[in-house]
Amino acid sequence: MFAAERRQLILEMVRANGAVSLRELARVVQTSEVTVRRDVRALEAEGLLDRRHGGAVLPGGFTRESGFPQKSHLATAEKTAIADLAAGLVDEGEAIVVGAGTTTQELARRLARVPGLTVVTNSLLVAQALAHANRVEVVMTGGTLRGSNYALVGSGAEQSLQGLRVSRAFLSGSGLTAERGLSTSNMLSASVDRALVQAAAEVVVLADHTKLGTDTMFQTVPTDVITRLVTDEPPVHDDRAATELQALADQGVQIAVAGTGTAGDDAPPGRAPRRDVPLPGQRGRHPGGPGPQLRAAPLGEGQHPHADRARVADLRRR
Repeated sequence: MFAAERRQLILEMVRANGAVSLRELARVVQTSEVTVRRDVRALEAEGLLDRRHGGAVLPGGFTRESGFPQKSHLATAEKTAIADLAAGLVDEGEAIVVGAGTTTQELARRLARVPGLTVVTNSLLVAQALAHANRVEVVMTGGTLRGSNYALVGSGAEQSLQGLRVSRAFLSGSGLTAERGLSTSNMLSASVDRALVQAAAEVVVLADHTKLGTDTMFQTVPTDVITRLVTDEPPVHDDRAATELQALADQGVQIAVAGTGTAGDDAPPGRAPRRDVPLPGQRGRHPGGPGPQLRAAPLGEGQHPHADRARVADLRRR
C-alpha cells in the first residue's frame, strides 16, 4: 500500500470512529506502529486529525462518541485483559453496579462465574451477558433506551438508583485525565454514571490506554473520587500515557496494569496469565509529605516493596 493510500485509510477510520489506537491502525493497514505514527504526524500537520496518547482523534480538542459497532472492534485485546483483571476484585455474594460500555460488557461476561452476585446496571449488554448466569441476580434501572450504546438513561434511570448502596461501581467512559477524571461525550450518559457513582462505596474505572489523556465534554467521575484504575500497558513509545498514569497515581488513584497476553475462556476470573501490577491497598498519606501515596498490596516472596510505583515509573521512562 502506498503512503497516500495508507493515510487515506487512516483518515477514514478516524472519521468513522472518532478515536483509533495506533495498534488498531497498524493492524488494519498492515504495517508497523512506527510507520503509522509517521503517517499520523503527517496528517496532523495538514490539520486533518489530532494525535493523542497512543492514537489519533478527530481535530478540535474534544472527541465525539463512537457508536457501539465501532467501539466493539477497538482495542479488543486490551479490553479482554482489563476485564480479566477487574473481575478478580469481585467476591462471592457482593452487590455492585456496572455501567454501560464495551469494556464493562467484557467484565460482565466474567462476572457470570461469580456465585451469589447482585449486579445493578443500566446497560442492556451487561444484563444480556449475565442473563443465564447461575446464582447471579441482575437488577435493571428504569429509564429511556439510548440506542447508540444500548443503555438506559434519563430521569427514570437516575431515580431508580436513589437510596441504593453497593460495595463498588465499575465504570468506563470516553476519556480519562488526571486533571478532570473520567468523562464522556454524552450528557445523559454522564448524568446516569454520576448516579451510579453515588450508590457505591468505591469506584473502579476500566479504561484502555487509548483513553488516557483524552478529555471529552462531560465529566462523570472526578479524579479524587476514583478509587482504582484498571488499564492495559501503553505502547513502548507512548510516553504521554505513562505520564498520565503517574499523574493519576500521584493523586491517590490505585493503578493496576494488565498485560495483553492471550488467555483462555476457562481461566478463573482475575487469574488469567497477565503481567499485572498488584492492586494496592487503601489510600494513605506518606508521613513526610502532604500528597496521597500508593500503598503496596501484601507482598509475596521476593517482591520488591515498591513494586507498584516502580512499574508506573518504568512505564514513564520508556
